[in-house]
Amino acid sequence: MPLLARSVLTPLHIDVRRGAVADLAAILSDGRISAGGDVAVVVGPGQGERIAELIRPSLRSADVFTVAGGTLDAADDLGAKLRTRSYDAVVGIGGGKTIDVAKYAATRRGLPMVSVATSLANDGIASPVASLITEGLKGSYGVHIPIAVIVDLDFVEAGPERHNRAGVGDVVSNISALADWELARRVRGERVDGLAASLSRAGAEAVLNHPGDMSDDGFVTVLADALISSGLAMAIEGTSRPCSGGCHEIMHAIDALFPGTASHGELAGLGALFCTFLRGDERRFAEMAACLTRHGLPRLPAEVELTDDQLVEAVQFAPATRPDRYTILEHLAMSATETRERLADYAGALRDHIG
Repeated sequence: MPLLARSVLTPLHIDVRRGAVADLAAILSDGRISAGGDVAVVVGPGQGERIAELIRPSLRSADVFTVAGGTLDAADDLGAKLRTRSYDAVVGIGGGKTIDVAKYAATRRGLPMVSVATSLANDGIASPVASLITEGLKGSYGVHIPIAVIVDLDFVEAGPERHNRAGVGDVVSNISALADWELARRVRGERVDGLAASLSRAGAEAVLNHPGDMSDDGFVTVLADALISSGLAMAIEGTSRPCSGGCHEIMHAIDALFPGTASHGELAGLGALFCTFLRGDERRFAEMAACLTRHGLPRLPAEVELTDDQLVEAVQFAPATRPDRYTILEHLAMSATETRERLADYAGALRDHIG
C-alpha cells in the first residue's frame, strides 16, 4: 500500500462518551477547526443523517452531503462537490465507509477532517488509511488522520451490535501484526518504531484482557480508545505496519476472492488467530481464542461461510495482497497441501482450547 502521511500529531480533540454529539457544534466552532461554521458535513444513510439534523440549527452555513457505498468514485464525486465553495473542514458522520469517503475527499482537497463515528467496526475512525472499493476490489489509500475524533456511545449502542463487535477482532489482530513486524525485524532488518508499536499493543492488550462486553460502557470506551490508538500508531509509523500483518493479508485475500463473506474486523480477527497458531505461540493463541469466543466472533472458516478449501486458497493468495510485507505467511511459504494440513491442526487446537 502507499506510504501514509507520516505524522506524530494527535487529533486536537478526542471525545468518547455518551452525549458527545451534543457538543459537536461547539467543537466545530473551535477556531482551530472552523472560524464560522463553514464545514461540509458528510453522512451515510441511517444515523449520520439524524446527527446532521441535530447539529444543522447551530451550523447554518454548513452543507450536508450524503454518500453511500464506500467507493473511490463516491469519494471523487464528493471531492468535486467540495471544490464548489470554500470550506474550513470536512465532517464525516457515520460508519467506516462514510468516514473513509470523507477522509479521502478531505485529503485530496487539502482540508482538515473531523471523524464522528457511529460504530466501532474497525480502526478506520482515526487511521491515516481510507479503504475504498474500485472496480469491485477494495484498495487502501493514504490520507491525513482526522483533526478530531468523536465517539458518542449512545449512537454506537443504537447501531448493529455485530458491527461493533467486529472492532474487537480488528484491535486484537494488532497482537499478530506486531509479531509479524518483529519477525521482519529479525529476518530482514526492518526498522520497528517503538512508540507506534507501544500504542498498537496497549490498545490490543486492554481489549484482550477486559472482561466486559458491548453492553458495558467501560468496555466500549476501552474498545473505542484502542481503535483510536491504532490509528495514531499507523500515523506515527507512516504505514499500516503496526496494525496489519498476515492477519490483514488473509482478510484482503478473502475480500478479493470471496467478497461479502464477513466484515473487515471479523476477518482480521480470524486471520490473526490462524497466524498466531502458525507462529506456535500457544499462550497468545489461547488468549485470542478465548477473547474472540467471548465476543461471538468467527474463528473457523465455516463461521464466515467459507469452506476449508476456500480458506486455503485465500491463505495461498494472501501474500500477493501486500507484496512488500514480510509476515509469518511469507516466512513459512507453505504449499496448498501444507496449508490444508496446518488448518486441520488449527481446528483441532481450537477444539482443545474452547471445547
